[in-house]
Amino acid sequence: MRHIISILMENEAGALSRVAGLFSARGYNIESLTVAPTEDVTLSRMTLVTRGSEEIIEQITKQLNKLIDVVKLMDLVEGPHVERELMLIKVKTSGAGAREEIMRLAEIFRGNVIDVTPTTYTIELTGNAEKLDAFIVALDKIPIMETVRSGVSAISRGAKALHI
Repeated sequence: MRHIISILMENEAGALSRVAGLFSARGYNIESLTVAPTEDVTLSRMTLVTRGSEEIIEQITKQLNKLIDVVKLMDLVEGPHVERELMLIKVKTSGAGAREEIMRLAEIFRGNVIDVTPTTYTIELTGNAEKLDAFIVALDKIPIMETVRSGVSAISRGAKALHI
């Protein structure tokens, strides 16, 4: 099962390395990882996506809680949450028909064309992973030159919050 673990941690050098090392040492895979400072400059928020049984996730959270840098953590899939991912995708535009099709698809998926050259469009798209994957499939025969994805950012819905 897919889990989104949100971690509030000290904003210190080496903290990310210690979390990644914990996963690596135990043979767990990290599907997605995002980290950024919070409104408190002494803390960072890490959002980590992994897969595993309930027992494995319980082991992971126990091990993470033992790390000195970890202040608090929460498995967001245990309750209602909102998740988003950012994708930048560069496609070849060969002819007016392709350009129009790309613009139409970007509009349907609520994306923005953020860079235009004589031979390429770069599109910015935000949404859940399924939406981004569906956009790639919809491009069909349009040649994709490059794709960059941010990884999942997530937050719980309602009054529940990860804070100290």
